Amino acid sequence: MSGHSKWATTKHRKGAVDAKKGKAFSKLAKLISVAAREGADSEMNFTLRLAIDKAKAVNMPKENIERAVARGAGTGGEGNELETVIYEGMAPGGASILVIAVTDNTNRARTNIKTIFNKHGGNIEAKVMWQFEQKGVIRVEDLLALQTQEEKEGLELTLIDAGAEDISYDQDLLTVTCAVQDFKKVSDAVSASGLTIADAGLEYIATDPMEFSGEDLEKLERFTDILEEDEDVDSIFTNVA
Repeated sequence: MSGHSKWATTKHRKGAVDAKKGKAFSKLAKLISVAAREGADSEMNFTLRLAIDKAKAVNMPKENIERAVARGAGTGGEGNELETVIYEGMAPGGASILVIAVTDNTNRARTNIKTIFNKHGGNIEAKVMWQFEQKGVIRVEDLLALQTQEEKEGLELTLIDAGAEDISYDQDLLTVTCAVQDFKKVSDAVSASGLTIADAGLEYIATDPMEFSGEDLEKLERFTDILEEDEDVDSIFTNVA
């Protein structure tokens, strides 16, 4: 019996992992398709290049990537056109939240997201967009290229010259924030410095972050976990410090 139980557990875990991977691939495919609207050449389309890099980082099959590019460029002939929609509101626990959806059915997306808000004590009618501003954010995890304080200071000066507004370190993570119009220039400066970008994109940053803890923070974390399970939800931003 124990052998049977172990096999059943293994199959269940594999199924859960496969389902999660499939959902991640689906969301990345949407991201690639939206980016490919501005051009199918990733060498010329910086946003597309970043989306493809994210897909490759999770081992998304090459044919999936190519199909997503073709769909966005209008040569794939599959599915309805994708739209990016932003939903704003208050999460349970009082945090302000933005939910970014990439969907081929805006009615479905709004219905599902509104249901999640209503069911879990959120308020999708609250207007909170004014509490955020869009910024370019670049993250680097491997900082081996920065061996000395002099190299670190040199990098910071280079990034500031390129347009970086904020540079912060959290153990082995470097985060660089810049204006949207300087995003490509700053990203290129990071790469030219010999660092490998782990993640980069346009994000909504709270202008006045707030501290949350205890039950309120737990409610928020459960709420965002549920939202992320929705097939149309691409990203979530809050005003949590």
